[in-house]
Amino acid sequence: MAQSSTPTLVLASASPRRQELLARLGIPFTVQASHVSEVHPPGPHAQAVAAVALDKARAVARRWTAGSAIVLGADTEVVLDGRYLGKPRDAADAARMLRALRGRTHEVVTGVALVEAPSGREETAAVTTRVTMAEASAEEIAAYVATGEPLDKAGAYAVQGEGGRLVARVDGCFTNVVGLPVGTTRRLLERWGLL
Repeated sequence: MAQSSTPTLVLASASPRRQELLARLGIPFTVQASHVSEVHPPGPHAQAVAAVALDKARAVARRWTAGSAIVLGADTEVVLDGRYLGKPRDAADAARMLRALRGRTHEVVTGVALVEAPSGREETAAVTTRVTMAEASAEEIAAYVATGEPLDKAGAYAVQGEGGRLVARVDGCFTNVVGLPVGTTRRLLERWGLL
């Protein structure tokens, strides 16, 4: 006999920021990190980032054994001059990234993917937000790097934290820049019957 209960929602990310954003939708979920290396295939950034999100969701869906689940994967990247900045290796790398970004507009691209276990049904989406940074001084950048906040963030800043002081303008979805576009995620989950 088929299970009629709602499948478990699984977030394939250990990011506390993604967990906070997903919690805003009011759906119970469990967390299982994917441990997938973030290697972007060639091609348009939106497609490449969505592909990594899908890899993450698929990895967790393959390991899932506790009944049916819908796994949500996400990947957020900062793109400047057509190149991914990634996460800084250390404080010096964070300062280098922030100097490259200051006074300029870049894109933050998040891929979101849903994979159903065990059926394998899947869907992806990608959201791009344009962020313009303020003309921060060398001292302001050094002071921000010294907080330690930039070290595990794509592009070396957290728009929702201290790094927000370095941001002049956000054009598009703010939560996308934090790490999970809540509106797009809500629409996907509604289509899949979880909301």
